Amino acid sequence: MEKDMINASRAHCLVFPYPAQGHINPMVEFSKRLKHKGVEVTLVTTHFISKNIQKEGNSIALETISDGYDEGGRAQAENDQTYLEHFERVGSKNLIELLEKLSRSGRPVNCIVYDPFLPWALDIAKDSELVAVAFLTQSIVVDIIYYHVSKGEMKLPLLEPEVLLPGLPPLEAQDMPSFIYKWGSHPDTFDMLLGQFSNIEKADWVLCNTVYELEQEAVDWMSKIIPMRTVGPTIPSMFLDKQLENDKDYGLSIFKPNVDACLKWLNDRSKGSVVYVSVGSMVILEVEQMQELAWGLRMSNNYFLWVVRASEEAKLPKNFVEETLEKGLVVQWCRQLEVLTHEAVGCFVTHCGWNSTLEALSFGVPMVAMPQWTDQSTNAKYITDFWKMGLKAPMDEKGLVRREGVAHCIREIMEGESGEEIKKNAFKWRKLAKEALDKGGSSDKNIEKFVANLVARSS
Repeated sequence: MEKDMINASRAHCLVFPYPAQGHINPMVEFSKRLKHKGVEVTLVTTHFISKNIQKEGNSIALETISDGYDEGGRAQAENDQTYLEHFERVGSKNLIELLEKLSRSGRPVNCIVYDPFLPWALDIAKDSELVAVAFLTQSIVVDIIYYHVSKGEMKLPLLEPEVLLPGLPPLEAQDMPSFIYKWGSHPDTFDMLLGQFSNIEKADWVLCNTVYELEQEAVDWMSKIIPMRTVGPTIPSMFLDKQLENDKDYGLSIFKPNVDACLKWLNDRSKGSVVYVSVGSMVILEVEQMQELAWGLRMSNNYFLWVVRASEEAKLPKNFVEETLEKGLVVQWCRQLEVLTHEAVGCFVTHCGWNSTLEALSFGVPMVAMPQWTDQSTNAKYITDFWKMGLKAPMDEKGLVRREGVAHCIREIMEGESGEEIKKNAFKWRKLAKEALDKGGSSDKNIEKFVANLVARSS
């Protein structure tokens, strides 16, 4: 083992995520796995993100480059297309200079693990004769859908009510990512998602934050097209396989969590009695939806811990926090993993972003799905119909989930007959997620193979 670690240390990976928390965190967690196996790792992010993250607890070396928007990041740009074009012009030059700097300092890079939202990083890796590794941060199911659209093999707008694609079960139009079933919405973001596959066939490796056993048929099909390996779930080791000692901190947080208040409150609640509610760092709910969700939580008559970002607090019903003090705690942010792994939490009301979905699966927490946009509707379909570890809250003709639907789903999971079956399935997926990362599991073996190949090419 010691000899293997020495050999691996000859390899140096530059890990380059798209500068958003949902992309940074999975790649940080993968970086820790590489470092544990002896590979030197340097994480690259933008100046703006670096200024705003909570860095404590992270052991990965960090370098920063400019995306051309050092004061405000993506928010400064007119749209995603403008941001990406400017980032490519400024960032590609800075990334090349960083590679040269690291080489001069005696730490030459052998490999770039890049986010395909930034496909030009592959070209830099190839021009520099480095191993090029794409790291996909969404599910393989969603990747297959976008892949077919990007190659012109799935025509839009959809004209048929059912979509049939290889590696996937039959899906209805509303099970597609929002950019597809709401054709024409957010065209710049949609172009960015399709752009992931513009040159991905040239990558030496394609890694994905998922579990093979979770998406087996989809992975098997995609692996015939590109050199794909599953390496997920990218979650701190101490929450699952415990191979990495004291690895409890998740990624790099852009928001300051209210950890003590959350855990103290949860510690005073009985096992499985709390509903945890969070729609992540990017979803913005309409005022009416926010109020319906609030009253739905109140109607369910369960304890609840609700993450409401500071920018969203004004949308809460008047006096809601004060009137629900006996049952609820509303916080601006928390460490989601510590909440989901707490024995008091029995249900997770979520937007079904991929990271949140993987976390709930990994910890066996049943879900109430309230998808809002992008890949969330597809994830919700799998959660409810194929993995059978949650319920989807019904939407009305306005696309809103009403309070009665929220309350019904929560009560059914927490107290109803179908909740028992959902809890059994959740426990099954928790076991499979842990086994994937355990020594000899599907993800662990794929990481081992990747490191061995990297070392062989670096020697």
